[in-house]
Amino acid sequence: MGKLTLRFGVWLAAVLFSGAAFAQCTTTTAKDDLEDQEIQALYECIQSQMREGYAKGDNEWAKDYHINWKPASTQPAAPGFHGGRFLMTFVNDTGHAEYIKFEEERAPMPVGSLIAKESFNVSKKGEAKVGPLFFMEKVAAGTADEYGNWVYSAVTPGGKVMGIKQSFCHDCHNNYEDQDALGYPVEDYRVSAQ
Repeated sequence: MGKLTLRFGVWLAAVLFSGAAFAQCTTTTAKDDLEDQEIQALYECIQSQMREGYAKGDNEWAKDYHINWKPASTQPAAPGFHGGRFLMTFVNDTGHAEYIKFEEERAPMPVGSLIAKESFNVSKKGEAKVGPLFFMEKVAAGTADEYGNWVYSAVTPGGKVMGIKQSFCHDCHNNYEDQDALGYPVEDYRVSAQ
């Protein structure tokens, strides 16, 4: 009976702790009224859950983008794309210096550039919800010419590869044709070149 009571106590503590942790990732402020500090607090609250979930699958980029790549934004922002989610952008070493020039008219990014966009949303009940992790990969000319030589992919919050229709992503990104199909972070949150 003692072991059963102990196991129940451990289970109950785990349930209460996870509920308490979840409760911290909520807000009483409507999504469109969130201040920068509130957005950052929600992001920090779900960040480890987000990254652990993305890393569960087989996508190697999803396992280390936040470790080996550099941020291109200072905090998440909701630019209105990717389902209106808050996005935090990271770029690998191959493309980071070029990307953070944030040029409105630019030459193509270097082949091998990788861009990751973490995403999360806030429900009407104020709950922060992890969204997909989106990727763009710049490939050699002749590989994906019809898409500006970008290959788009994503993983679910649980790390599973999502079925992405290249034309769907490209049709939106092609609105930034002069920027090599790059949609940049919201201007107020862009990192500055050193």
